[in-house]
Amino acid sequence: MEKIYFNQPPNKKVEKLNPKKETIQFLLNYSKALSIIEGKHMSYENLLN
Repeated sequence: MEKIYFNQPPNKKVEKLNPKKETIQFLLNYSKALSIIEGKHMSYENLLN
């Protein structure tokens, strides 16, 4: 995704950004709790926390 959405100007130095550990943990916990059930005509998203 970095290659798609990040365009660095050739004359400007940009530092690589790293997410906090808390952000990574939040996203991992969210993805573990998210359940998607596919129905005939709809999909249902359940957040089991």
